[in-house]
Amino acid sequence: MARTRMCDLPEKLIGEKILTRVPITSLGEVRSTCKSWDALTKRWILGNEATSKEQFLGFMTMNSKVCSLSFQLKHKGEVDLSIKQVNTLDQVEISQVFHCDGLLLCVPKDMSKLVVWNPYLCQTRWIEPRTKLSGFDRYALGYDVNRNHKILRFLQADTVGREKYELYTFSSSSWRVLDITRDWGMEHYSGRGVSVKGNAYFYTHENSRHEDAFGFEIQETQDFLHCFDFTREKFGPLMPLPFHSGMSVTLSCVRDEQLAVLSYNQEDEFCGSVEIWVTTRVEPNSVSWSKFLRVERVGVELDAYDGGSFFIDEQEKVAVVFACYRTAFILREDGYHKSLSLGEASILVKRSRSGYPLRETARVCSSSYRPSLVQV
Repeated sequence: MARTRMCDLPEKLIGEKILTRVPITSLGEVRSTCKSWDALTKRWILGNEATSKEQFLGFMTMNSKVCSLSFQLKHKGEVDLSIKQVNTLDQVEISQVFHCDGLLLCVPKDMSKLVVWNPYLCQTRWIEPRTKLSGFDRYALGYDVNRNHKILRFLQADTVGREKYELYTFSSSSWRVLDITRDWGMEHYSGRGVSVKGNAYFYTHENSRHEDAFGFEIQETQDFLHCFDFTREKFGPLMPLPFHSGMSVTLSCVRDEQLAVLSYNQEDEFCGSVEIWVTTRVEPNSVSWSKFLRVERVGVELDAYDGGSFFIDEQEKVAVVFACYRTAFILREDGYHKSLSLGEASILVKRSRSGYPLRETARVCSSSYRPSLVQV
């Protein structure tokens, strides 16, 4: 009886049952097997078939290590979860990861250099900073109208308007100082920026104080979205968000086409409400919003500085929020919510001397990862 060879299997079977289950970081070995497998990989991982997959594929940082993440929601609240540490960056401790157009911008914990990585092509680029990196720096990865990829770095200062902005261009392998003078009164940017259609969006807010009719001081917060346009190399106008925030606000994106924003308001000592909005239009100078869901009385604990991270499933009207203590929360439009331990990630949880888990957030990239052929 003749044996069935791999090359004799139907292409659809190979794509659906084999290639889509190969970890992103192992695709390079598959592609190098032969030309036909390379072509199949491009079709099933880069082509139209890739958009039909109903699972979240991404990267996250845990305990200063980069991990790949596969997260698929099933029926009756069941979850298929897989978290694996990435070997490519195993020798480096990473504090932050940003995603855009199939590239990952990684910020090492020692602040020595930046590294850009294309997991699909197995390519990395180490970038020397123009000036010494700082833990207070902000970063964004994007590209201009000609698909030239760039990195924005802004060095936050103690005084409003004293920030410095630097731009790294991949094509020239060089940094430039941008002549940007802030004329808006924002106190600071919160959380991490998110890249959509090549541009970077940030959440920022301004606090104002006034007295009420009884002479008591009241503090109000105005929430804004701010876009950096990588083509014009400038910031656009401040764009109001559709809510008044409470404790935490964090941004995410949907298929690199839409922005999503989450607001968490603490209601009592143990619970709060989560509200998520999604853009119906997003441009550097204007956005419009539609409410995605609101869930009451849920005990989501988000990082006060970074705000945690989340992703949404528009078809199922479900959101997954990654919170402190390596916990994920599944939130549904009808008010259903469920907490989930990140299981396999427990070995990476930092603990105190007494053995209790430390309050650390699993920081997931802002969108589902889709591989690309962008050279680094």
